[in-house]
Amino acid sequence: MPEIRYDGATPLEDRAIRQIVGVAMDAPARARSGHSGTAMALAPLGVMLWSRVLRHDPTDPTWFDRDRFVLSCGHASILQYALAHSFGYDVTREDLRSFRQLHSRTPGHPERGVTPTVEVTTGPLGQGVANGVGLAMAERVLRAEYGEDLVDHRTWVIAGDGCLEEGVSHEAASLAGYLGLDRLTVFYDDNHITIDGPTELALRDDPAGRFRAYGWHVIELGERANDLVALEAAVREAVAETTRPSLVVIRSHIGFPSPEMMDTKEAHGNPFSPEAISKVKEMLGLVDEPFVLDDDLPVALLESLAPRREANAAWRTRVTAAGERGTRLLHQVATHAALDHAVAPEPYEAGTKAATRRALQRAIDAFSPHMPGLVAGSADLTENTGVALTGTVAQDVRHPGGRQIHFGIREFAMSASVVGMAHHGGIRPVGSTFFVFSDYARPAVRLAALSEAPALFVYTHDSIGVGEDGPTHQPVEHLMSLRAMPHLHVVRPSDANETLDLVGRVLRARDPAPTALVLSRQDLVVFGGAEATASREGAHRGGYVVREVEGARFTLVATGSEVSLCLAAADELAARGIAVRVAALPCWKCFEDQPTAYRDAVVRRDLPSLAVEAGATLGWARYADEALGIDTFGLSAPGPQVFTALGLVPETVVAHVTRVLNEEP
Repeated sequence: MPEIRYDGATPLEDRAIRQIVGVAMDAPARARSGHSGTAMALAPLGVMLWSRVLRHDPTDPTWFDRDRFVLSCGHASILQYALAHSFGYDVTREDLRSFRQLHSRTPGHPERGVTPTVEVTTGPLGQGVANGVGLAMAERVLRAEYGEDLVDHRTWVIAGDGCLEEGVSHEAASLAGYLGLDRLTVFYDDNHITIDGPTELALRDDPAGRFRAYGWHVIELGERANDLVALEAAVREAVAETTRPSLVVIRSHIGFPSPEMMDTKEAHGNPFSPEAISKVKEMLGLVDEPFVLDDDLPVALLESLAPRREANAAWRTRVTAAGERGTRLLHQVATHAALDHAVAPEPYEAGTKAATRRALQRAIDAFSPHMPGLVAGSADLTENTGVALTGTVAQDVRHPGGRQIHFGIREFAMSASVVGMAHHGGIRPVGSTFFVFSDYARPAVRLAALSEAPALFVYTHDSIGVGEDGPTHQPVEHLMSLRAMPHLHVVRPSDANETLDLVGRVLRARDPAPTALVLSRQDLVVFGGAEATASREGAHRGGYVVREVEGARFTLVATGSEVSLCLAAADELAARGIAVRVAALPCWKCFEDQPTAYRDAVVRRDLPSLAVEAGATLGWARYADEALGIDTFGLSAPGPQVFTALGLVPETVVAHVTRVLNEEP
């Protein structure tokens, strides 16, 4: 039987690697589900990185100035869990045995908030690369603001063939290369295997050449996946690079050292057979029983991390010595860079007209000077979406403190990097684009919602009001699509002043929820009188009565620009002697969080009702008897003409109400 060697490993590291390889087989076998092969092949890299390089402290997993580690190929999650256990984190033998089981702390893919060491929720391939770009961006902005003595860490990402095939990694790598994120290192596990078989079935890329073209520093290690000396040398070379991100290409062999499973597609996603596991354990000198773990190993590895743990203590000393600067940093981290200042933007005058996207810009102008952690940008639409930051420069290698991000036409990478920034801490990130292009961003928004990232996604040009650009640019199904996403707050304000208020509340929140702010391109009438008061008092609750009338016989319910449409229809109906009340639901999730009595008082289901929204009608049955919306695609014409052509005008609403009430003239 061949001798298995891990060149350059210390006796302690060698034990850890072999034990992790065993766990990488045992856990999926017990679960009858999971991915052993990649974790087995990457065990030497993981141990070397965590043992010799990664700046971390298992006794203080959330130490702010720790290095960030991201397993972008999240299907290999057992590698991260086994590393965490081996290095003394709070991941127990029973946690490893419960891999992929109900309510386990070791789920099938890494989930932030479930397992120590998991910085971001990964699984859908490629997004971890973009999350890593966001983490590195956040570190750079904070380092420029507070100095290297307080902020000085790196981001390490392990990615596989699938990650580099997914388009989001291309977008993110291009952005990172332009920005020159030198404290970002991505390890590319080039194992040549996918679920269908060899990567050569569909891939002939030259990843090293591609990343060099993006502006990265590329290190090609070749067949050195089991050589800890070579792996460490590559890492030290990456650390020495001060102008570019680094890609380390490692040719590994999935399932190593299994004679039966190595370099096979079955090693990717199939648990190993008992016979295959026994053979590998015999080759590695392991006890041929599941989950035989050395109790002294975590203790010994934790002791070996003493210099890194001392760095934690030294950092805390420096933070204290920094006085007010250190206090500000800790406060910014603890509050997710919330707005603390009492500043308020100038309100719009009642009766005037303003697009809610313009109101966002007014809010940003007022708040951003008092929010050093506010980082905002757009996918090439900064002026259009209202996220221009005054008093700052654009982020790039020459301006590491720049808080204005030009993401380029990269909606997916923008959104995934915003998630990374949000989870880094100390940053309040905003990413924006036209609402219809949320389609390109949706997978990242979903992971933001799943991991409850304190991120703000701004979507403007929210309806057929986009006008002449036509159906390709007119969102229809998007509102309902995002509302269907658990944990995501989808906010569509009714007028400009409501936008100012809600943006202020979002930015002042110290524990903010992932939020999609959906804003109009076209001007909307600014509320006055009782409607303005109702908005101030009720919009933050997700729903409120805009206009209550005595003897009401009907309720109109709307969001965004259609609230004004319903008010105009109510005025016409009032002139005919028909009393109609109007309710606005700017955020369904916020509204659902309110007491039942409050919700019932707003929507009044005891009265006949109609929902009006320039989008798909699916879902409105929860709040109204019928819905007037758009269940087709839009038209290319000036916005007002499109609204008229599709029946989203007061006359249609008036006709519906009179018909339901048998009040036909």
